[in-house]
Amino acid sequence: MTHQNKLPRGAATIALCFVTALLEGLDLQSTGIAAPGIGAEFKLAPAMMGWVFSAGLVGLLPGAFAGGWLADRVGRKTVLVWAVLLFGIFSFATAHAWDYPSLLGARVLTGLGLGAALPLLIALTSEAADPSMRSTAVSLTYCGVPLGGAIASVIGMMKFDAGWRMIFYVGGIVPLVVALLLFFLLRESASFRQEALNQAPADRRIGGLFADRVLGSTLLLWVACFFTLTVLYMLLNWLPSLLIGQGYSRAEAGIVQILFNIGGAAGSVMSGRLVDRDRAGLAVGISYAGMLLSLAGLGMSTSFALMLVAGFAAGCCAIGAQAVLYARAPALYPTAIRATGVGASISTGRLGAIAGPLVAGQVLAAGAGAAGVMLSAAPGLVVAALCAWTLSRRADPEEVRAGQALGTR
Repeated sequence: MTHQNKLPRGAATIALCFVTALLEGLDLQSTGIAAPGIGAEFKLAPAMMGWVFSAGLVGLLPGAFAGGWLADRVGRKTVLVWAVLLFGIFSFATAHAWDYPSLLGARVLTGLGLGAALPLLIALTSEAADPSMRSTAVSLTYCGVPLGGAIASVIGMMKFDAGWRMIFYVGGIVPLVVALLLFFLLRESASFRQEALNQAPADRRIGGLFADRVLGSTLLLWVACFFTLTVLYMLLNWLPSLLIGQGYSRAEAGIVQILFNIGGAAGSVMSGRLVDRDRAGLAVGISYAGMLLSLAGLGMSTSFALMLVAGFAAGCCAIGAQAVLYARAPALYPTAIRATGVGASISTGRLGAIAGPLVAGQVLAAGAGAAGVMLSAAPGLVVAALCAWTLSRRADPEEVRAGQALGTR
């Protein structure tokens, strides 16, 4: 009877986390989808548009760290509900921005909520899932992010009287409903409740990220997240504008963006399954090599058919690579610092996410075009691949057990 009760609880937690990830993905890509309309209405140059993209990412950085840190103290559920409310309210506020500064402010505050939510979704899912399916469960939750992006692309392709603002109305109202569902239906993590009976001192929670047994893995994870998210967010934010700049219609750009996100969902699930089968190194090799090839395809494709293939492959590999890192991250840390550890790695990655759109904006301003943007991403991807591959070999079961022992000392 006990086993029968655990399975529905775990499934409900994963389902709720997946739905929340859908909203996260919708909002994360909403600015990229709305960019042509925003740029036209506020008369923004490419460099200024780069700051609009990066404004939300600026909020993501402290949001991810603070959300994880708070969740290890007051609980995953409480912080997640408030995070969803926060990004819903300010996504709605984005639709009512009246000038450039108000637009930037709304995106920063939206980013705070989005940033706080993601590490909690990963921590909750990993703690709810069966150990043999933990990475798959995390990747299934994370695939909600690209699927949410696909929904954003569909909304962007539709003709609404509200224009570019419609996507932010959807991204503002729906999270308020989901926050109520989380409040009434989501159960607090059993692992957190157990850990709360024997709380670790606050300094050990952050210092544990740099303990001898996990220091190397922490640093590798941070570097890999930084460079992977640099490329991912460059694509998420600039891809529609780059395609339109290459002569494709808005509808064609939307189709490529949808395929990018569908590919991302497929890549996320594939990566999780490989990690659970102890093939993390293979997942890393496929993801990063595929990313380099697909970036070349996006920059040099001369036909729409090839662009569709390149878009799907880019999403599959870019989001698949990040899914490998997110699937591995919870296993590196004991329960007492798990959300903090995941949040810190996401925060570090957000530095790359901030840099990516800004670099792309400057490359375009210099006249290098889409091919130049794609080429500028290659060196960072090589560094990320080396770190991720090394991490996949270090994150063995003995290290996980050592990390668990550290948390119970």
